[in-house]
Amino acid sequence: SRLTESGLSMVDWHLVKEMKPPRTQQEWEAEFQKYQQFPEFKILNHDMTLTEFKFIWYMEYSHRMWGRVVGLAYILPAAYFWRKGWLSRPMKGCVLALCGLVCFQGLLGWYMVKSGLEEKPDSYDIPRVSQYRLAAHLGSALVLYSASLWTGLSLLLPRHKLPESHQLLRLRQFAHGTTALIFLTALSGAFVAGLDAGLVYNSFPKMGERWIPDDLLAFSPMLRNIFENPTTVQFDHRILGITSITAVTALYLFSRRIPLPRRTKMAVTSLLAVACIQVGLGISTLLLYVPTPLAATHQSGSLALLSVALWLMSELRRVPK
Repeated sequence: SRLTESGLSMVDWHLVKEMKPPRTQQEWEAEFQKYQQFPEFKILNHDMTLTEFKFIWYMEYSHRMWGRVVGLAYILPAAYFWRKGWLSRPMKGCVLALCGLVCFQGLLGWYMVKSGLEEKPDSYDIPRVSQYRLAAHLGSALVLYSASLWTGLSLLLPRHKLPESHQLLRLRQFAHGTTALIFLTALSGAFVAGLDAGLVYNSFPKMGERWIPDDLLAFSPMLRNIFENPTTVQFDHRILGITSITAVTALYLFSRRIPLPRRTKMAVTSLLAVACIQVGLGISTLLLYVPTPLAATHQSGSLALLSVALWLMSELRRVPK
């Protein structure tokens, strides 16, 4: 939705009512007229045709409907298992927390969209959602996904009875830190997308002709640059990406010194392979001026990388006494 600039095409939010898309020409024209009342049409898309509007509308509609499907696919089975008495007491708490996150994610998505529909007379920037709310929406989605995946891995994969050596403890801590770094790097991508920072400097490894661009700290106060200056946001995402691949490589090399089960070795090797692919996708996306298919693949790659990191953490869990 963000890459195709579709997120602001649906200007209201109804949990059930909006599930039925416009069907007649009259209904489409009424929907288009609603869109025309908001800043994105007035400033950016004032010459848009109804056919073009239908494309961005269906992109956002698909995103919202997919979110509802995800919610139902989680909540309905959870209610069924609860009623059947198949959930332990700790699992009931986990299920309630995840259900709450599912609902919160939908509300946060609308809160994000609202920020792009507000009139801003003093702003000369193109209408877009707040990068802070976009990052919160993505962060919430990542937390929900990570918690769901971790719960699933905890239930499905038996724990290894690994000898609790000093080296294993360090490897486990290293894996936790690397996973946190991967999460932070993925989250920083929301600020890149929110500010279109991927279009600022389309060269690598330098930014333009310099390693450190002149406008890195152009905003005042200085702290604003981290979240609002497109140059700084892209620079930070680069640094986080480079740090992540370095950490993953070091983790892989360190793991080679420790006898590990075959499945755990597969997780470490997979983490390194996916990290290398993700870096390649990121650089390619930058150099090719952020084509939508490649950028979407890069976004998917960040989730794949986080998934494998969580798998490795699951493999290295302690066996309860």
